[in-house]
Amino acid sequence: MLPIRDTISSKNYPVVNTLIIAVNVAVYLMQKTYGADIDRFIYIYGLVPARYSLPQIAAYFTVGQQFFSLISFMFLHGGFWHLLGNMWSLYIFGDNVEDRLGPLRYLLFYLLCGLASGLSHLILNLHSKVPTIGASGAIAGVMGAYFILYPRSKILTLIPIIIIPWFVEIPAFFFLGLWFMMQFINAAGSHLHGGGIAWWAHIGGFVFGIVFLYLMEKIPNSGATHKVQKVTARHGTHRLQVIRPTGGGESPHLRGTLNISAQEALKGTRKLVNIPWGFQKRLFNVVVPSGIRTGSILRLKGMGKQMPGGRRGDLLLKVTIQH
Repeated sequence: MLPIRDTISSKNYPVVNTLIIAVNVAVYLMQKTYGADIDRFIYIYGLVPARYSLPQIAAYFTVGQQFFSLISFMFLHGGFWHLLGNMWSLYIFGDNVEDRLGPLRYLLFYLLCGLASGLSHLILNLHSKVPTIGASGAIAGVMGAYFILYPRSKILTLIPIIIIPWFVEIPAFFFLGLWFMMQFINAAGSHLHGGGIAWWAHIGGFVFGIVFLYLMEKIPNSGATHKVQKVTARHGTHRLQVIRPTGGGESPHLRGTLNISAQEALKGTRKLVNIPWGFQKRLFNVVVPSGIRTGSILRLKGMGKQMPGGRRGDLLLKVTIQH
């Protein structure tokens, strides 16, 4: 299963979330320049529990280095797919959480989640000499906040069946709840002091993400936040939309709803529309002309029900403009 996006559009462009992704990518590119010295680099800036528990190892690091590693480890990644997986999850869930908290509170929230996830791993693997790196603990905190804020949202998920792209909308509470349960199962099945994936960092990040969410919501947004959100307000809807058409009686036509923004209605737009058709999920482009009004109908010929004799009806998409 590959999550594509959630079904809730953020009202503002996620400035901080995008900046965090950019910093992670930049640090990864910097890592690639170290070549044979990368292991030393990871040991210095990654999170190594033994550096804090064993005096003979701690003596090689300054107090500043010890504190800095508690933050720097969450911006390092072990490879391209590690980076891509983490940043894709952050891209899906982070914008909505930033939308709710505002950019300044979200930045503090993200760093606290990463710190808490690292401490969770450190405490439960106190003497491990294996460096832990990656943003997954901080992102788990973002997912924990999303779980509380948007449980009724749906996660548009791609399930490839041989060569057919099958898109399914999975409720967020189920998707994230299943993910959290899998972290526990994997944590229980792994050796407590072994290396590999830091499952307890994921668990700690998710739990503390919920705790920090409640704390952050008690801190009022600053005037600067409101000014930033005026500038970063979004003016579009999701490019990819899943439409579940309905139709009854003997009419060959099916009906559905296409959501666009006021600016898209004014200037025109294109949408990638997925129409469930049994196990054949049909995917195609819909052109929305400029100047269209709410309630207007877009007719997609031949996309309706198949009638006796082989004739097909049309799919009628009613345009809804979101303000």
